[in-house]
Amino acid sequence: MATTELLLKNVRVVRPDAPEGAEPERLDIAVNDGTIVRLAPDLPDDDAAKVVDGGGKLAFPGVVDAHQHWGIYNELATDTRSESRASAQGGVTTSLTYMRTGQYYLNKGGPYREFFPEVLSAANGNAYVDYAFHLAPMMAEHIDEIPYLVEEHGVTSFKIFMFYGSHGLHGRSTSQSEFLMTPPDERYDIAHFEFVMRGIQKAREQLSDYADHISLSLHCETAEIMTAYTKMVEKEGKLTGLRAYSASRPPHSEGLAVTIASYLAHETGLPNINLLHLSSEKALSAALTMASAFPHIDFRREVTIGHLLADVDTAHGLGGKVNPPLRDREDVEALWRHVLAGEVDWVVSDHACCRDEMKFGADRDDIFLAKSGFGGAEYLLPGLVGEGIKRGLPLQRVAQLTSWNPARRYGLLTKGTIAEGYDADIALIDPDVSWTVRAADSESTQEYTPFEGFPMTARVTDTFVRGNHVYSGGKVLGDPVGKYLRRGR
Repeated sequence: MATTELLLKNVRVVRPDAPEGAEPERLDIAVNDGTIVRLAPDLPDDDAAKVVDGGGKLAFPGVVDAHQHWGIYNELATDTRSESRASAQGGVTTSLTYMRTGQYYLNKGGPYREFFPEVLSAANGNAYVDYAFHLAPMMAEHIDEIPYLVEEHGVTSFKIFMFYGSHGLHGRSTSQSEFLMTPPDERYDIAHFEFVMRGIQKAREQLSDYADHISLSLHCETAEIMTAYTKMVEKEGKLTGLRAYSASRPPHSEGLAVTIASYLAHETGLPNINLLHLSSEKALSAALTMASAFPHIDFRREVTIGHLLADVDTAHGLGGKVNPPLRDREDVEALWRHVLAGEVDWVVSDHACCRDEMKFGADRDDIFLAKSGFGGAEYLLPGLVGEGIKRGLPLQRVAQLTSWNPARRYGLLTKGTIAEGYDADIALIDPDVSWTVRAADSESTQEYTPFEGFPMTARVTDTFVRGNHVYSGGKVLGDPVGKYLRRGR
């Protein structure tokens, strides 16, 4: 009987804890029961049930994509299957996907005690990668449920959408209570955000075993500014497309929201704060200023691959509408400067599959009628490796940004690196291949991509989830093997 289930030979292992600038070590990786059991050169293959020759490719820790949205525009079970396949194409082995009550997703309100088991049931058996959920406390009852969600379901990360109080998902809105399906006598506003923070901190104090991994993430945009600027942009009529949308949600709206969120964290004593998808120099500068002002708060700063690769001029059409918007090239370059300076903690896809008919509706030329969000997990690792190499980003830093850092923050204690005792989540990448992004090649059900026609210079060739070979030769393999991950201890 074979004593090694999988032996991955002849790969150059990229470790997040390697000395910066060190060359990846050429090693073999032995796997049993989904766990890496040995790393060494030239391991014998005579007792291995399956041997895969990595051909000298780079072996990265499987990507922990800390920001996805399964089921926002499509039925959750279907979206889990198709978008986890797309994730595997991009070297993603763990998806952390945001979920909330209200319109979209399951399209219902109520307590999470009733809502979340339906979420778990819909996703179960459909994912090709491992997954977990961040949850958003949308009403007072949800705040009371936080300890239950932590202990019963291993949910340790929560979210606030700062602009939802008086601005819609896609633009102006006057029916937020209906949209969010919250009680008519409650408001989703700054006071609610404060009470969410107090509730999370209370849970951290009650559940000390989980405390290090309980955190709050915030989508930082300011509704009042966006509403006023949207009216101005539409009235002037000088801007169109993605440039108009960026102007309608200006960068200082992000900076102000970051500042408000940070002060609330200081006021409530909640130390674990994640500032999501910072899209501009103003947003990141505000985040760094707040970190200096409140050094007792452990801020983490997130950037998306979309905001690093595309701008308002290069993105392929209105399919690039997303919140916060794609920005000018100057902001893209600023984000890269912050990445290279070590001031960004992780890079994500913010993958939100929105099919063509729903995305664009009847008028394909009106940016304010188009839906927000697009997929992109397929391009996360290859995009960051390819562009990062050009800009001098060390490979070890790529592994930190895509795997180790989000795994540590979000309580995924067996994920994030290639080392003995960790899950055998591995992405093989060829850093010396040129190819062109085509939506038709994606496993996602989305029929377009804002990256259409983009040249890429690195490509994922194989993806392993706990030793299961889920992607190879341009194809997703086998049946879904992804598991729901309880987090925190």
